Amino acid sequence: MKKQISDRSFKIIRKMQQNELTESVIYEEIAAFAKGEQNKQTLLRLSKEEKAHYEIWKSYTQTELKPESWKILKFKLLARILGFTFAVKLMENGEDAAQDEYALLASEIEESIQIRKQEEEHEKALLEMLDEERLQYVGSMVLGLNDALVELTGSLAGFTFAMQNTRLIALSGLIIGISATFSMASSEFLAARSEGRSDALKSCTYTGVAYLITVVLLVLPYLLLGNESYLLALGCMLMVVILIIAGFTYYTSVAMDQPFKSRFMEMATISVSVAVISFVVGILAKMFLGVDL
Repeated sequence: MKKQISDRSFKIIRKMQQNELTESVIYEEIAAFAKGEQNKQTLLRLSKEEKAHYEIWKSYTQTELKPESWKILKFKLLARILGFTFAVKLMENGEDAAQDEYALLASEIEESIQIRKQEEEHEKALLEMLDEERLQYVGSMVLGLNDALVELTGSLAGFTFAMQNTRLIALSGLIIGISATFSMASSEFLAARSEGRSDALKSCTYTGVAYLITVVLLVLPYLLLGNESYLLALGCMLMVVILIIAGFTYYTSVAMDQPFKSRFMEMATISVSVAVISFVVGILAKMFLGVDL
């Protein structure tokens, strides 16, 4: 017979019971479309362990619960769009916030200590076994992203004052960006081939796609705003730069367990600094060359 527990602990147990059941279903659902037999089996093992934890908590609440359909849908969509590694690690990171709750339960329920230990050690070890293709090419994506951010941010900032016309700036940016996309992709292809890699085409594709998407997003403010709103377009472009850096850094920090703040600050500082320098160069070029577009 289970010993009497406090109302506060009972609420925590019920919450954890709900989470374990929902996460068990999420792992099982994602396993159904995850590529690679090892990945499928790893996800199914995680699902099984979460279900076992659910049964433990159920023995205290004596209540049968249903999984949260909205949460299942949310993480299935994330897994489809951003990859199953990102989705499941993001879900598990949410459990790290439950440290205080486990500490409270430990004084009343000894089993909570064992469950926490298993989640910290065994489940995280299983998560490290996941091998998703797109994460193998993060280096290629970073190459395309970083180069596009630095090169095009600088070019657009320089063009902004030199041309003072959003359409001309957008046209110049697109020409440079698309040309640089093919240049960067072909360079990555040749570099991979010279290293004897069999995935040279796939590697250069990831680099080129990351570069091209960045080009489109950075040029977009100049296409959407009026011809005289070039300074506003510049400000919007810099905001897009920060959002791209923040988004991609957050993705890699979750999926690959990398630090967020230091990497974000590094990339943002470089890109914004290049933009400021290029803007000054555009002012000086217009002043000394006497070109009036």
